[in-house]
Amino acid sequence: MKLIALQTKTTQNFQKNLNHLKDLINSCEKDSLILAPELTLSEFSYDRMKEASDFSIKAIEELKALSEDKIIALTFITKKENKFFNTLYIFHNLQIIHTQSKVKLFPLGNELEYFSAGNEEDIKIIEINGIKIATLICFELRFPQLWEKVKGADIILNPAMWGAKRKDHYESISKALALVNQCFVIASNCANDNMAKGSAIISPFGNVTKDDSKEKIEVLFDKDEIKKVRTYIDIGLNKVD
Repeated sequence: MKLIALQTKTTQNFQKNLNHLKDLINSCEKDSLILAPELTLSEFSYDRMKEASDFSIKAIEELKALSEDKIIALTFITKKENKFFNTLYIFHNLQIIHTQSKVKLFPLGNELEYFSAGNEEDIKIIEINGIKIATLICFELRFPQLWEKVKGADIILNPAMWGAKRKDHYESISKALALVNQCFVIASNCANDNMAKGSAIISPFGNVTKDDSKEKIEVLFDKDEIKKVRTYIDIGLNKVD
C-alpha cells in the first residue's frame, strides 16, 4: 500500500479545486491511502460558509465514488443544526468509514468565531484492512492529551492548513508524533503562498520523506517497520489494543 500526502494549492473556485483533487486521486495507485490538506476544497471561506457547506454535500458523494480501491481522507466545511464544523471524512470501498469534526479550533485564525468544536470522543483509532488509523486535524497536533487518544495507531493522519511563520513547528511536531507513537505519520499541508508546506510521510524510526516542490509525497507502507521499532525500543505500544 502506498501512503500519499497531497500538497496542493487551494483557489477561490470550489469546483476547480474538486476537479484537481479528483485528478490527483485518479493518478494514485490502487490500494493507496491518500490524505489531502485541511479544507482543500474551500479554504476557511468565512464569507461563504453556507455555499461551502452546500458544496461539501456534492463533493462528498463524488469523492466517495472514487474510493472503491483506495482510502481517501480530507476535511470539509459541514453544517449541522445551524452550526458549522470542520469535519474529516474517511472513504473506503465506496463508503464513509469515519467522520470526526475538529475539536481544537485555532484562535489566531478566528476559527472560534465561525466554527463549532467537534466531540473529543470522535478522535479514535479505526481499523481498515487490519491497519489502525487515527487522525489529528491541524492545530490538534499541539495538544499532548490528544496524543493519548491516538496511541497505538499504525498510521496517524494530519490534514493541515498551517501557516508559513510556524513551518518549523509543523515539521518538528509531526516528526515527534511519529517517534513518540512509533508509527507512520502522514502530514498533508496546504501549498498556498502563506502556508508552511512541509507535507511529509514520517516513518516509525523518524525517517522523513518530503519535498515542498511536489503535489504528491509517496512512500510504501511497511507494517514490519512498526513491529520492529516497537520490539527493539519497547515503550509498551505492542500491548496497546
